[in-house]
Amino acid sequence: MVEGETGIMNISPPWFMPHYEPSKRRITWPNGAVATLFDAREPDQLRGPQFDLVVMDELAKYRYAQEVYDGMLYGLRLGDNPRWVAATTPRPTKLIKELIKDPSVHVTRGSSNDNLANLAPSFKKYVIDRVAGTRQGRQEIDAEILEDTPGALWNKTNLDEYRVKSAPTLKRIVVGVDPAASSGEDANDTGIIVVGISEDNVGYVLDDFTVNGPPHVWAKKVVMAFNLHQADRVVAEINNGGEMVEATLRTVASNLPISVVRASRGKYARAEPISALYEQGRVRHVGVLPALEDQMTQFTHDYAQYSGEGASPDRVDALVWACAELFPSLIRPIRTAHREYREAQPLGWLG
Repeated sequence: MVEGETGIMNISPPWFMPHYEPSKRRITWPNGAVATLFDAREPDQLRGPQFDLVVMDELAKYRYAQEVYDGMLYGLRLGDNPRWVAATTPRPTKLIKELIKDPSVHVTRGSSNDNLANLAPSFKKYVIDRVAGTRQGRQEIDAEILEDTPGALWNKTNLDEYRVKSAPTLKRIVVGVDPAASSGEDANDTGIIVVGISEDNVGYVLDDFTVNGPPHVWAKKVVMAFNLHQADRVVAEINNGGEMVEATLRTVASNLPISVVRASRGKYARAEPISALYEQGRVRHVGVLPALEDQMTQFTHDYAQYSGEGASPDRVDALVWACAELFPSLIRPIRTAHREYREAQPLGWLG
C-alpha cells in the first residue's frame, strides 16, 4: 500500500510527495495530513488512535478481521463524515456477508478483465483463461461472493459458529504435514497445519505454515512451526516420499519427534470423521485461516476439481493427519502405518 508498484510513494506527484517514516509507521504529506500504518495481525494496535478515514486492504484475508473492523470503528470519530474503505477479494466470510447486506455500505465490484490494459499479456492466457468458468475464477476474477460448495465436508457457517479468538491451555500440540511429491513451478504445496487439544478434548487449529518449495524448504518450515508453537510431535504422511520424508526432517532437526503415517483409504474417506468432529464443535479455529478454510469448504468427493484440474488438498490432508493424532479413536480407520520416536527428556529448541 505504501511502497508497492501502485503504492502511495510511487503514485504521488513530485510536487506533493509525502515523507515516509517506516520506523514510526507514519506518512506525512506537505499539507500536514498524516497516515498511520497498522498491522492486521495486531488488532490491539487500533486501541487509542482516532481517524477520519481508514483504508483496509484485503479485509477478507485478515485472520482477525472482525477484531480489526471493530477496533477501527471505535477510532473512526474525527471530522464531519468519517469513512472507511476496504478493497478485498470477496471471500464469503461472516463479516464480508454482513457488510454487503448493510444498507449504509456502498459496494463496488470490478473484474480483472476490466483491467487487462494494465496487465501483462500473459496474465490473461495463464491466469484468467485458465480459471475461467471455475469457482476460483468467479471469486478471484469476477468478484463474485460464492456460498458453500454443495457436497463439501465443511461449510463456512459451521467454521464461524465455533471460531475462537484464542485457545485455552493445551495438553498437546502437533504439526501435521502432507509433503509434496515433487518441487518446481507446477508442484503442489506441502501442507503444514498446527493443531492442539485442550484438557476437555476440544481441538484447536492454531496455524497454517503451508509452503511451496523443495524438501529442505518445507522441512525448515515444519521445524519452525514445531518450535514456534512448542509442539510435541510432527505427524507426516509418507505415501509420496517414503523414508525420505523422515530423513529430510531429521537433516534439519535430528531429535525431532516424528510419527509417520501411510494412507490406505481415499482422501475423502479419511476426512469424513474429522468433518464430523467439526460438526460437533469439537474442533475450532483460532482466528481465520483463509487458505485452509477455502480448501476445506470446497472439499467435495471430487476434490480434484478444486482450484483447477489435478489440484491437491494439501492443507486439508495435513489437518486430517494432525487431528487424527490428537483424537486416537479416529486413528485406526484412516491410517495403516504409525511409527513413533519418543525421547525420554522434554525437547527444547530444535534446528
